[in-house]
Amino acid sequence: MHEAIDSVLAQEYVNLELIVVDDGSTDNTAEILSGYRDRLTVLAQHNQGVSAARNRGIQAAAGELIAFLDSDDLWLPQKLTRQVEFFNDRRDALICQTEEIWIRNGRRVNPKIRHQKPSGMIFERSLEFCLVSPSAVMIRPKLFDRVGLFDENLPACEDYDLWLRVSCRYPVYLIDTPLIIKRGGHADQLSRKSALDKYRIKSLVKIIESGCLSPFQYNAAVKTLHAKCTVYASGCRKRDRLQEAAQYKALVQKYPLERP
Repeated sequence: MHEAIDSVLAQEYVNLELIVVDDGSTDNTAEILSGYRDRLTVLAQHNQGVSAARNRGIQAAAGELIAFLDSDDLWLPQKLTRQVEFFNDRRDALICQTEEIWIRNGRRVNPKIRHQKPSGMIFERSLEFCLVSPSAVMIRPKLFDRVGLFDENLPACEDYDLWLRVSCRYPVYLIDTPLIIKRGGHADQLSRKSALDKYRIKSLVKIIESGCLSPFQYNAAVKTLHAKCTVYASGCRKRDRLQEAAQYKALVQKYPLERP
């Protein structure tokens, strides 16, 4: 955690408010945070999950722009400067993200083509899996007024859920420069939980039922839902979870494709 905090305090852009949400930590987090004294604001709460932690930070923030940083990740020194410059030039923009450097188990890896970040209206590209990194985004607060906050009922894929709600209505811009280091490979990371598609399916049902999608977006979302339900149901059958498999098969039948 201290490396993440230090990467914020080392930013070239210094007109910032640093809020750390301690979501019921049981390690030495409080001791680490006390060493920074008045350089940051600490909000402590009983463990409620990543969505509740991010939402509390959003609601407490006073700035005109909001950025996130997960405790495993790092910001490079120009990250905030480049994004603030972007928003100053693009008054219409509500959200942008940067490229990132991936570190897995201590080694740099290159993202596959399917993980490469697009820019603009990215909804259809974002349906298969999440193409927006929380640690890479910067957002105008009014965007949350329009699409809502992170869904606190989702124990995983809460970012996928939010970015679907955003990207079906607004462009997500990309600064095509790696300005964060995204570190992974730890056994306890949410991104390594099995059966993440279960939560992506919930998010897809939410966005399909939202009434916000164009006919083209609706069909794209339904096609993705069908594919994910088919794969997930197959996995359930292999594990003799037949009732669960039947529930996901029924979802496919509930949401037919619209005629063009």
